Amino acid sequence: MIRSLTLALALAATALPAQEATSTGNGAVLRGLDKLTGKATDIEILSGQSVQFGRIEIALRECRYPEGNRAGDAFAFLTVREAGEAEPVFRGWMVASSPALNAMDHQRYDVWVLRCTTS
Repeated sequence: MIRSLTLALALAATALPAQEATSTGNGAVLRGLDKLTGKATDIEILSGQSVQFGRIEIALRECRYPEGNRAGDAFAFLTVREAGEAEPVFRGWMVASSPALNAMDHQRYDVWVLRCTTS
């Protein structure tokens, strides 16, 4: 409950001004970090699809960005599940310009949004 409220307030504080239009990309570029090995990997994913990264599965619902600035304040809705677990490790919006705003909390992996893709 508190986390949901905190997220709602944080997203409202970072929301784009009403006069700035947003566009929807057809996918996103994420960065995954395996904290055990220290290896970072860029992950390209299309909206509506999922990819495997180590022992987690990442699903992208959609990625939005301000018109004319795919990387600036891109935000993506992700669902992340660990292999063999029914409950997601993370489900919600991640903001490219503020990755710590709604970060995934996992003991081995870290994932954050870099930008939306349009082709």
